[in-house]
Amino acid sequence: MDYVLEARNIDKHFHKPKDFHVLRDITFGVKKGEFATIMGKSGSGKSTLLYILSTMDTDYTGALYLNHELVTGKTHQQLSRIRNKNIGFVFQFHYLLSEFSVLENVMLPAKKLAEKTNAQIEKDALQKLEMLHIGHLADQRASRISGGEKQRVAIARALINDPTILMGDEPTGNLDSHNSENVFNIFKNLKEEQGLSLLVVTHDEDFAKRTDRIIQMEDGMILNP
Repeated sequence: MDYVLEARNIDKHFHKPKDFHVLRDITFGVKKGEFATIMGKSGSGKSTLLYILSTMDTDYTGALYLNHELVTGKTHQQLSRIRNKNIGFVFQFHYLLSEFSVLENVMLPAKKLAEKTNAQIEKDALQKLEMLHIGHLADQRASRISGGEKQRVAIARALINDPTILMGDEPTGNLDSHNSENVFNIFKNLKEEQGLSLLVVTHDEDFAKRTDRIIQMEDGMILNP
């Protein structure tokens, strides 16, 4: 199976204030070009799982593979580089730097990766903004644009290093239905036109129903891997 991301027997406990078994024996994979969503009630472990899958949380047992490479057990420095290069992340809140321009915000992860010249990064960033129909906002300060536009800038930023998988934690949770639809269509186009894999945690059933697969979680377990 050509998985870009694979979790095997992932377990996690929270130890404070008392021991809580938050994830139990999670085993599943996301295939190349697949658009999958994770659904479940609040407290079912969705976001906790996503933070492990995105390599931001390393306090778990089991094994995580990204592009067939075992990433469990790598140093924080190695993980930071792997994450920056391979995983795009879109949150419910956009986390843009308000004093920076839209273009500068999009360029940041590529500057951190430092594999391209500044001119090349700027060209790539403009290309991503054009692709999302917000190229005209490039020189605007991030604080000056609308909520829907900010989320599109956040998506452009997540795509700047051409990741193999895009992850989202409630990426439409803060948007009205019009902008939610925009985000869904952007994700669908990324899958169809670029073969990008997507894994999105959402409460939005309408959003989830139109994706390739819904992974249902309950009490820290996956009901339908």
